[in-house]
Amino acid sequence: MELSQVRLLVTDFPGCYRFYRDVLGLKPQFDAEDGPYAKFTPDGGTAGIALQDRAQLARVLGELDAEPHGHRSLVALRVDDIDRCCEEFAARGAVFVHGPAPMTDRMRVAHLKDPEGNLVELQEWLVLRG
Repeated sequence: MELSQVRLLVTDFPGCYRFYRDVLGLKPQFDAEDGPYAKFTPDGGTAGIALQDRAQLARVLGELDAEPHGHRSLVALRVDDIDRCCEEFAARGAVFVHGPAPMTDRMRVAHLKDPEGNLVELQEWLVLRG
């Protein structure tokens, strides 16, 4: 078994698409700003972050009709230089809700939200496992 993607169900598909493409700088597999689906795969990996239009999937799974409440997910992205990434993302419109700051003695993190309120955690590993 292999993880291929984490899929976020969103109602503002174009806003989320632009956030992951323009603010975080992830490359979509194909141009699909209007949805209903897109996948972004970071350089150096095979698994990705996908966006799915919530209304489109609700036609298949009716239970998704209800609007979600609270934090529904957290996407963690490992970066080499968290300070540089935070500066670049802030210059492109990201609003950070925390950090960058130590989370443990092994990792520094920063948190921001996408247009749907999904949390994105940037991680800089100070000590590699192993």
